Amino acid sequence: MKKFALLVFLTLILPLQACAQEVWKEGEHFIVLDKPATKTPEIREYFSFWCPHCYSFEPLIEQIKQKKSDNVKFTKVHVNFMGFTGPEVQDEATKAMMIGQALNQGDQLNKAIFDYIHRQRGVITGLQDLKNIFVVNDVDPAEFDKLAGSFGVNRLVKSNNNNIANYRQHLTGVPNFIVNGKYQATFTRNMKPDEMVDLIVWLSTQP
Repeated sequence: MKKFALLVFLTLILPLQACAQEVWKEGEHFIVLDKPATKTPEIREYFSFWCPHCYSFEPLIEQIKQKKSDNVKFTKVHVNFMGFTGPEVQDEATKAMMIGQALNQGDQLNKAIFDYIHRQRGVITGLQDLKNIFVVNDVDPAEFDKLAGSFGVNRLVKSNNNNIANYRQHLTGVPNFIVNGKYQATFTRNMKPDEMVDLIVWLSTQP
């Protein structure tokens, strides 16, 4: 009986895999980079808080998180080369993102930064403005200052910027997705939002 159930499962799943391989084509929907694959599956989103497309992509990020397998790590990498503001301010935003993660409020505080820039049309000139956003969202100011100067947060900022440096030649814009360290998603103009999500999730299953 178990063998029969396994046979039925394989009969159903194999055509789906074959279909996915036919839908997603190398050179059209993704590029294979000359980079080593990561030891474990992961999805990296390179983004900027100042990027309007990144802001509008946030609901799809939630779908990706829901659809990906539990063993696939999802990481947001905040870039510092956008023209909306200077690299120093962008690095301060990266630090704020890491503070949010350290507080276990990453998603909530990321949204607060996005909303401040794109909905409230606020201007961020440095870490103090980001601190104000966090305080309005019930973060203790003393805890913010403590984490801003901590080794752990600064190590995470350095790791974030190392990720940028390692893939900078492939990052001509954001949002940009590098999957498993070697696959770069490319979206065609006729792709629907749910297809973008499915492409990224499918890439996370590739060796």
